[in-house]
Amino acid sequence: MAETEALLTPKLLDALYTESMVLADEARSYFESGRFSEQSEGDASLSVGFSCESLKVTTRLMHCIAWLLNQRALHSDEITEGEAWNHSRELGYAAASDGPLVQFFPEEARQIITASEELFERLQRLSARMELQETEEPPVHFMFRRLESSF
Repeated sequence: MAETEALLTPKLLDALYTESMVLADEARSYFESGRFSEQSEGDASLSVGFSCESLKVTTRLMHCIAWLLNQRALHSDEITEGEAWNHSRELGYAAASDGPLVQFFPEEARQIITASEELFERLQRLSARMELQETEEPPVHFMFRRLESSF
């Protein structure tokens, strides 16, 4: 875990968690406000597209928050490394936003969508690097981790 901790320090983990929570609150506030619905009245396809994008942002951010909470649990020894690297605790899949459609949204919506994508992509890269470090460890340690995640 020492190498993994070098990538994801408690300070970085707290910063990423705070960022994801603030962004989730901003997204919730904006998407629930109904401001876009008033602007897009009469354009059903744009309204449906906006609803779909709001769900994509929410899903993306919930995946980020869940993954970060798992990392917090690992750092505080609430779960083992084997449990943390269990497939069910991975970052998960989140659909990308529809770039051409998003261009029709107000600036605030575009900023929230872009920020959620950027956060998700950063966590994907971090998770991939951490996973790579885990697989580069000596085979005996790797086998113990696989064994731990099975139980």
